[in-house]
Amino acid sequence: MADDTASMSIYRASRTIKRKQSSLFNSLSSIHEDSIFVSEIAQLWPELPLVANLRCGLWYAKKFHSSCYFKSTDGHTNNLSFNTSRLNLHAATLAGQRGGCMIVDSTRKGKRFPDSMSKTIPIWACVLNRAILNYRNKMKGINKPKEGGTSSAQNCGTTVQESLEWDPSLHLPLWVPDTEKIRIDSKLNEWVTVLEKSGVDIASISSLLKKPLRPLWISQKTVIWLNEVPDYNDWDFTPIILISASASSDIYRQKTSSEFCWNYIAGAGDDEESWARGLTPVLFWNNVYDIISSGPDVCNQTVANIVEKDRVFHSQRGQNAPQVSVKPKKSESTWSNQSQDQPLDIIVENGISGDLLDSEHGVYWLGLTNLAVCSTKYNFKSSNVESILNCDKNQILCTLEDSEAYLHLPVMDSKYDRFSLQRNLPSALNFAELHLKKGKRLAVCCNSGEDISVCICLAILISLFNVEGAYDDGKFFKEAQITKIDMRQRLVFVCKIHCKCATIKRVEHFAIDSTPEHLKVRYAIDL
Repeated sequence: MADDTASMSIYRASRTIKRKQSSLFNSLSSIHEDSIFVSEIAQLWPELPLVANLRCGLWYAKKFHSSCYFKSTDGHTNNLSFNTSRLNLHAATLAGQRGGCMIVDSTRKGKRFPDSMSKTIPIWACVLNRAILNYRNKMKGINKPKEGGTSSAQNCGTTVQESLEWDPSLHLPLWVPDTEKIRIDSKLNEWVTVLEKSGVDIASISSLLKKPLRPLWISQKTVIWLNEVPDYNDWDFTPIILISASASSDIYRQKTSSEFCWNYIAGAGDDEESWARGLTPVLFWNNVYDIISSGPDVCNQTVANIVEKDRVFHSQRGQNAPQVSVKPKKSESTWSNQSQDQPLDIIVENGISGDLLDSEHGVYWLGLTNLAVCSTKYNFKSSNVESILNCDKNQILCTLEDSEAYLHLPVMDSKYDRFSLQRNLPSALNFAELHLKKGKRLAVCCNSGEDISVCICLAILISLFNVEGAYDDGKFFKEAQITKIDMRQRLVFVCKIHCKCATIKRVEHFAIDSTPEHLKVRYAIDL
């Protein structure tokens, strides 16, 4: 019994030490120090836009041009994949427009680079390069140049010589073993086919990219001679410069500033729910001097005051401002890209859990379908929305001419109820059919406007619209054989609003299960 007590005491002591080392002040001080390195690298190529890989990368600079979402799990050894729900085409477009870009991320695992940079992004770049090359070769083969004329390859922004020099190779860092390179290379053509069948507008990307995409890796151990910094315009590729913000280390290192001692944490920006206490990257950088100069003893209180002050500021303006607990749940998200200073006229009952700093809650109309995606925080009073499908757990108060033009379906997040979306889809589709048939403009909203509402819009597009995006009252859905390709094509169309779709599998299950028996296709779901 004495041994058990001693063992428990040692365990508790080790946990106490770990919590102390991973304190809020240590995390923010580590982020602040790593941000200096990121800033130095960004200044080497100031013309290239700085992009944050969500969500960890968002902490390491005060200002980003844009953000992207490359998951490390897509590059894990036994889970290699090219996911069409995370195409990040805006990153390729941005690189084509500006001649390249820099992506910032970090990792806690003692490695120099996260798997998102070691494998996910190189795979993404190679697949896009091969798809573009296939497109250009196809255009050159279909429309051969006539005398005095130009070929399609030239019309799409490239010459025949440039097409021949286009590099479709897979470029991985040196630390990826050869066996894994071979495994990845064997899957590339399959992934290219998946991309081409997804309905992506490869022509527009091809017209912007004059040189193939290629990743370069920079960490705190990288040696760069400042008097020999290369000009990216001289390279024969479009650089995707991958900046790993943190120093690679498996142990905590004690550091000293002019006033305080603190323990350095590699990848401190990761898993913010466990340490940030409601602080967001925007709030941190708006108050960075006050936070860092407060010291370890009063840092927690300083952050609490900043978070509460921001909450009151937004609450007084009628905006979403939930009370933040000291220990937020791991599933809750408290980050946002930018602050929102404009008041919202919408009234929300019971409060809505979500971001402390709301980004612009615009309504995103999906082409000419009369179908839109938005957050429940959107100001419906000043819009031309004629019917609303609310998928959030909370009701919203809004004034519509037709009282039957509003339906509340409290769909639970997939983390809490995996089949909630699938159970509610039939009701959602019936409501959408009723109002879209009358030519009414329908807005589908959820708390974030980026998950459940997107999935329901995808189901509506599959069930009530044909491949051209025209409303056909479900005729195409009843007669056609719904496949993965159909789902991916609609998903690419919806993802033009840059949403992160986490529950797409539930929609695909519903689409397959709802297909008439004589047309039903059985296969494994692996979107």
